[in-house]
Amino acid sequence: MSDLDLFPDPHGEGRPPERPPGRRAQQRVRTRQKRRKTNGRAAALFAMAFIVAVFGTGGVLGVAMLDDKMHPPDYGGSGSGSVTVQIPDGASGSVIGLTLVRHQVVKSTRAFVKVYNKESRAASVQPGFYQMRQKMSSKAAMALLLDPKSRAGSQLTIPEGRRASEVYQLLAKKTGISVKEFQAAARNPAELGLPSYAKGKIEGYLYPGRYDLDPKHASAKQILKDMVARFNKEAEQVDLVGKAREASMTPVQLLTMASLLQAEGGKPSDLPKISRVIRNRIAKNMRLQFDTTVLYALGERRLSVTNKDLQVDSPYNTYRHTGLPPGPICNPGPDALEAAVSPEEGTWLYFTAVDPTNKITKFGTTEQERLAMEREFRKWQADHPGQ
Repeated sequence: MSDLDLFPDPHGEGRPPERPPGRRAQQRVRTRQKRRKTNGRAAALFAMAFIVAVFGTGGVLGVAMLDDKMHPPDYGGSGSGSVTVQIPDGASGSVIGLTLVRHQVVKSTRAFVKVYNKESRAASVQPGFYQMRQKMSSKAAMALLLDPKSRAGSQLTIPEGRRASEVYQLLAKKTGISVKEFQAAARNPAELGLPSYAKGKIEGYLYPGRYDLDPKHASAKQILKDMVARFNKEAEQVDLVGKAREASMTPVQLLTMASLLQAEGGKPSDLPKISRVIRNRIAKNMRLQFDTTVLYALGERRLSVTNKDLQVDSPYNTYRHTGLPPGPICNPGPDALEAAVSPEEGTWLYFTAVDPTNKITKFGTTEQERLAMEREFRKWQADHPGQ
């Protein structure tokens, strides 16, 4: 028996143990290990280079962004040329800056806002048209906006309650454009942006307020168009169409009521009460009997009417016709529009301006109260002859 028989193969395969690898095999193993180490170092170096590149670029970008924020791009000097810029009403510093950038006056909004926020008089910049220069520094642009001499065009204010014919006269006096040109523009309602329910009539849709006239494009048509646009905006804000629907009225009827409130009212606080009087009288099928509607039919302006005036044959004569007149009798302002859509609760059927000088109006429900208010008004007339 051999030694191999006495000590069997532990793996059970019955073969002699393998010889240790030769030199060539050991060399191949060492070569593979060396390659793995080299590739690992290369991968690590590549990863480090990638991280440095990414974070290095980000750092550069971050510094650039920080510098742009602290020192936004801006022109230098007072600029050159001439450009007319309109600053809208209620514009913030950023809105003004954006407007100036759009006209190439300043280079960036941020640069202008930075100057605007440091200027103690910035809030005194008024809306309107300004004669500016292009490629100005933000500081120079701010100085021009604060200089009254840089104002371009003109401003005018249309009081509340004026009739269309009176508005034309005010516009003609301020702009030098003839009344006939405004009348001609009004005869082309499709070009003025009137709402569809206006049926081409402009009375009541020339919204009162302050207007800045473009020195280059202030034509009769453009001015009326701007006023109608202001009306459309206000009507949308008070939801004129929706409120008219809720009251089972048309938008024209509600606007007509607003014009009556404007013509009849003394103080803004009286308007919601007068609005209720109108609705109460219409509900009871009572004639409104407003002197203002009669005077509109006559084309006149005075405090009271005569018995002869009350006989005028016109659908605007609310002494002869029940309900609202066929359309507005003036151009109402925001308080009258708001009161028309939101009347105050009450049972009043009468109101009288007992003291027109101090704009004191009293309200009543009974005939006795109406007579008492009338006597008080007659006394005021006796104390103020000629008024």
